[in-house]
Amino acid sequence: MQHRGVLLLTLLALLALTSAVAKKKDKVKGGPGSECAEWTWGPCTPSSKDCGVGFREGTCGAQTQRIRCRLPCNWKKEFGADCKYKFDSWGACDGGTGTKARQGTLKKARYNAQCQETIRVTKPCTPKTKAKAKAKKGKAKD
Repeated sequence: MQHRGVLLLTLLALLALTSAVAKKKDKVKGGPGSECAEWTWGPCTPSSKDCGVGFREGTCGAQTQRIRCRLPCNWKKEFGADCKYKFDSWGACDGGTGTKARQGTLKKARYNAQCQETIRVTKPCTPKTKAKAKAKKGKAKD
C-alpha cells in the first residue's frame, strides 16, 4: 500500500511539472495563453554577410519577438527568401541577348511577405561543351 502512495505522489508531481513546462512554451510561442493572435513578421536578417543564420522580428500590438531564421545562400534577392515560386522549364536561348528565361508562379508567401504573383527570371545561356559536340559528331559519322 505504501508503494502505491509513493507511485501516485510521483505521478502527480510529474504531471504538474509537464503542465508548468507546457504553459511556459505557450507564452514564448504566443500560443493560446497569449493576448495577440495577429503577428506581423519582418524579413529574415542574417547575422553576418548576406546569408546564413539570422533573426526575424515580429510585432503584435505592443509585443515584440525575435525568432531565429536561416537565409539560404543561393536565394534570389530580387524576389526575397520568403516568397516561394513554382517555376516553368527554362526557355530557349535568345541569341540577341545571350540569355534564357523562365516564369514562376507564387506558391507560398511566408511570414506575411508581400510577393508578386508571377515573376520572370533570366540567366546566361551556357555554351555547349566540346565533349557533347564531339559525341554528336561521332554519332553522325556512324
